[in-house]
Formats: sequence, structure tokens, C-alpha cells
Amino acid sequence: MKRLISSIVVVGMATLGLAVTGGSAYAAPAASTLIMSGGNGVYDLGPIVINGTASAPGAVAFTVNGKAVVGCEAVATTTVTPFVAKCSWLPAAAGLTVITGVFTPTDAAAFAPANSNTLNVKIGVPVQGVVSPVHIYVDTVLASGSTGALAPRFNGCAIQNEYLIGQTIVFRVYANNADQGGAVMDTSNTSKAFIEVAGVSTPIQLAYGNHSGVAFWTGILKTGAAPLYSTLGVINYKVTLVAKDSTTMKVLSTKLVPKLENGKRLVGSDGRTVYERVSYYRTVNLSVPLKGATGTWASNFTQTSQLSLFAVPTTK
Repeated sequence: MKRLISSIVVVGMATLGLAVTGGSAYAAPAASTLIMSGGNGVYDLGPIVINGTASAPGAVAFTVNGKAVVGCEAVATTTVTPFVAKCSWLPAAAGLTVITGVFTPTDAAAFAPANSNTLNVKIGVPVQGVVSPVHIYVDTVLASGSTGALAPRFNGCAIQNEYLIGQTIVFRVYANNADQGGAVMDTSNTSKAFIEVAGVSTPIQLAYGNHSGVAFWTGILKTGAAPLYSTLGVINYKVTLVAKDSTTMKVLSTKLVPKLENGKRLVGSDGRTVYERVSYYRTVNLSVPLKGATGTWASNFTQTSQLSLFAVPTTK
């Protein structure tokens, strides 16, 4: 009878999540959690902070794209709730990044280890990247003179990125050349200017001209039934500008100029004029011509804000 009662006690303790060793009972470690957050930042702009929030004190091992983050192999959490461990890391590249972590509790008898959720972040890259000394900015506008039932709904020259098939897209391109002290790129210093559109065999040649008092490069893409451009969805394109070779270039320098106060030279306590150093560009003559730089620009906005072509809505 005693053995039967003893067996019932052991079974009851096991049912309650207890175990018996050497005549004493202990509780199984409680389940733990680890939540990853943060990690959102810009590539090549400094460290980015990842947070690991655990349900108990301990240490967190951080991993990015399946590899341990150097220096963050065992980051201690705070000792009070919320139990947060922080890791500063430098992304190796822009784009989609997978962040995970493993939690090891300080009290292994009371708490079990835990794997984190999978945190997917996109490390940003500058949209307007400078590939060369040529700096380019691009936008697209609707050509004036729209026709059809929807014409009253659209204004010519309005900056937009969504177009309906049948409309004409005007690319507007503005560029500066750092080799020439940031000079505007125009026909006097540019040898080539064109746009390559995926699905269009011949590059669109850009023309430089005056548009109601302002000057910039323009290119036209007509959409509609074949042979016009008719591929619906994102329009992938690349802008290229090539500067002319030059026998001079602008070099950033500094010089001393008198410091002015209320339009007059500032005089120091020693009776002398106070000077300050300012930057400026000076022209340098080159014995060997400077090869014209090539600048390119291709949109890397998110897909929802890229240049896109849609079908005309239908009524039922």
C-alpha cells in the first residue's frame, strides 16, 4: 500500500511539471522569449543599433545574415525589466538583411534558452548616388496637350511617376560637374547625354534647352500601341551624361579674407585686421587634358514610387 501511494505522489508531481531526484523535487526551467527590434539604418553612415529584449536577465548573441556580429557574441542584458541587450554593428552592404539572436539566461535552472524571431530590415542606400564627379538629378513630368476622357484630370508638366498608356513621359535631367567646380552640365561641356530604357532598342537622346526661362536636359518617351512603348509596370531606365575632355579643372582651395562687421573690416585688440579662411575654386591649367567624367543615374526607389505605366481604367 505504501509503494502505491509513493507512485501516485511521483506521478502527481510529474503532472505538475516537477521532477524528483534523490528524494527532492525541482521545477523545470520556464520558457524564455527574445524579441529583436531596431536594425534600421543607412549603409556607410555609421553604426546601427540592434535591440534584443529578453524575458529574463542573461546574454544575447546577435547574428546578421547567419553570421555572428563581431563584438556582439554575448551581450549582457540589463538587470531590470525590460531585459534589453544592445548591439552596434556596421552593415557590410545595403539591401535586405536578416537579423536573429540567441538568448542564454543567467539563471539556467530557472529559465530556458531561447531563439529570437527573424527580423527582416532593409539597410538604406542613398537614392542619389554620385558615381563620378558628375552629379545627376532626374524627374519625370507629363507632356502637355493630353487628350481623351481623362485629360481634364491631368496637368501638363506636373511632376509624377505614374502614367497611363497613351500618355507621353518627359524626362527632365539636371547635372553638375565637380571637376569644373560644380558647373552646370550643358552643351558647352557635355559630349553625350542619353537615357536607356529597358525594352527600347535605341537610347533616347537628351536635348538641352530653354523651358520658360530655365534650362535643362529633356528626353521623350511616348507610350501607346506598338511600336510605341507599351510594357505595363515599372519602367526601368538609366541616365548617362559624359563630360567633354578639358584642359582646365577647378580645384577647391582656401584663402584668407578680411572679416567684416557691419560692412567694415574687423580690427583686433592688437590693432590689426582680423582675417578668416574661406573656401573657393581656382582654375588650374593642365598640360595633359582631363578626360571627361561619365555620370550615370538609375532609380533605386521602392517599387511603389518608381516610374510606372498603367492601363487606362475601364468602366463597366
